Amino acid sequence: MQIYRVSQITSYIKELFDSDYALQDLWLEGEVSNYSRAASGHVYFTLKDEEAQIRCVMWRSQVAHWAYLPQNGEAIIAHGRISIYEAGGLYQLYVDNIQPAGAGLLYLQFEALRERLAAEGLFDAERKRPLPTFPRRLGVVTSPTAAALRDIVNVLRRRYPLVEVVLSPTLVQGDEAPSQIVAAIQALNEHVDVDAIIVARGGGSLEDLWAFNDERVARAIYASQAPVVTGVGHETDLTIADFVADVRAPTPSAAAEVAVPDQQELRWAVESWRGQLAQFMRVRIEEGRRALQYQEQVLRRLSPQTQIDSCRQRVDDLMRSALAALKHRLALARERLRTLDSQLQTLSPLATLERGYAITRHLGTGKVVRSVTQVVAGDRLEVRVSDGQFESTVEAAQQGRQA
Repeated sequence: MQIYRVSQITSYIKELFDSDYALQDLWLEGEVSNYSRAASGHVYFTLKDEEAQIRCVMWRSQVAHWAYLPQNGEAIIAHGRISIYEAGGLYQLYVDNIQPAGAGLLYLQFEALRERLAAEGLFDAERKRPLPTFPRRLGVVTSPTAAALRDIVNVLRRRYPLVEVVLSPTLVQGDEAPSQIVAAIQALNEHVDVDAIIVARGGGSLEDLWAFNDERVARAIYASQAPVVTGVGHETDLTIADFVADVRAPTPSAAAEVAVPDQQELRWAVESWRGQLAQFMRVRIEEGRRALQYQEQVLRRLSPQTQIDSCRQRVDDLMRSALAALKHRLALARERLRTLDSQLQTLSPLATLERGYAITRHLGTGKVVRSVTQVVAGDRLEVRVSDGQFESTVEAAQQGRQA
């Protein structure tokens, strides 16, 4: 016979509880009793119904995440896991989420539908369409008597009065609201050429907004040909319609703001573009002017007239160069001629004549008489002196004595 210790059996039972998947993720509904909050911040209570009860604990780290905490006698839905508290030998629910019983059921339905539609791809970011930048016509799905409609119209009139607004009226609360919302969205897609659709409702309780958590509404938004903007409730409210919509806005007024541009911003943008365009044109004109000047320079450089003028100038330059060269050569020639003339003057017989000598020639033969042996008495001679010439007759020829 094997004997076990109490701690061994308790640990064994704890392992059985912890390994059971059904006990690790479950929701329990019941009435709260024995509620207390320890100095450590942990919350302890009992959850019971007509036939049984279970102890519950919610650790301080979980308590900090929830604004709602129950009181004794309240019906709640609690989520958590069941395990064994070994020191006390008790099984208990370790709670991580608490909802009021009515709202809790709605929350469970909300989560179930959200998970199912997400698995089908209705919330995928890839399928969400951008809103038109400048919409011509907007469809609005909301109650015609709701303040949400007035808020939307006021925002659209202030921001972008050019847009046409088409109301597709519907109930936004109650059992008949989901089918009417679906019909209103389909009517806009089938009969009105709208650029986008705003689905809106003002704030309210979870039950008031429940029509926008209806699967039919979600699928109608998903099937809409025009992109859909939702503005349901307040900023903290979140519905299935918001997950499916192409754009989710926190309020109806915010939905109108995201659906259209702001005319004041457009004016500023146009003014900025005007300045940029003017600056761009000034730059382009200046660039064109410089390019034209460059082309003009190129044309002038390549023009036949320019080439002719250049050739003419070249001819003028050559003429001036040739004339200068000719003058230089003439100057050199003159200088050389003066030098030769000086030399000639030095060697010229005339220079000799200047010193008193004369040149004598036979008048008949023109031969120069160099010796008395060349003449006889009676020969006629021509005598040339420095300033002229005269004729003479030889009377007698006498040969001089040589030394």
